[in-house]
Amino acid sequence: MNRPLSPVETTVQRHFPLLTPQQVTAFSRLEPLYRLWNERINVISRKDIDRLYLHHVLHSLAIAKIITFAPKAKILDIGTGGGFPGIPLAILFPDTRFHLIDSVGKKLNVVNVVAGELNLTNVSTQHIRAEQLTGQYDFAVSRAVAPLDELLSWIRGKISDRKLHSLPNGAFFLKGGELNDELGNYRHQATVVPISRFFPEPFFAEKKVIFLPANVVDSRQ
Repeated sequence: MNRPLSPVETTVQRHFPLLTPQQVTAFSRLEPLYRLWNERINVISRKDIDRLYLHHVLHSLAIAKIITFAPKAKILDIGTGGGFPGIPLAILFPDTRFHLIDSVGKKLNVVNVVAGELNLTNVSTQHIRAEQLTGQYDFAVSRAVAPLDELLSWIRGKISDRKLHSLPNGAFFLKGGELNDELGNYRHQATVVPISRFFPEPFFAEKKVIFLPANVVDSRQ
């Protein structure tokens, strides 16, 4: 008798079939870790914890369908909350450095435990507001934590001009719904990629990845 497929197999491995055994193990450990800590610190909505891999992990990994982050690249995750998209991306790109920031310290406590339990040595965290952060990063990533104008104001001047990727340095934002008003003056400069192009699950029908290159991020609209 065939065993039932695990949530990791039906979601993550379905779309990323070349995962190493270590990556499969790390992804598999996310659910019990988040279930345990979500009872103490609510970082994922109660209705969503049963859909962790679809709504949070796979959603985060949509960025990896657009870019393969280079070894030693530095990625800033703005308003990471419980560690999304940073933690799933850090598992997928173990040689890339991810700096996860949030203004809510108790959420970062969960992120630190998860990263520690999974031995994600490529993850660092900082309890800070994005606009107060200093430093340079190859890319910024974020998942719908604020309107686009606000996100861009937080990361202006923080995108490095070094070249490690074929894609220009810049920012990836995971957003949903109608975006024309939010894109505003950036409408013709942004690359908007429907996630349904990669993941056919109904959850992703209206979800998108927005990419803005550094020259747009640093412009004053």
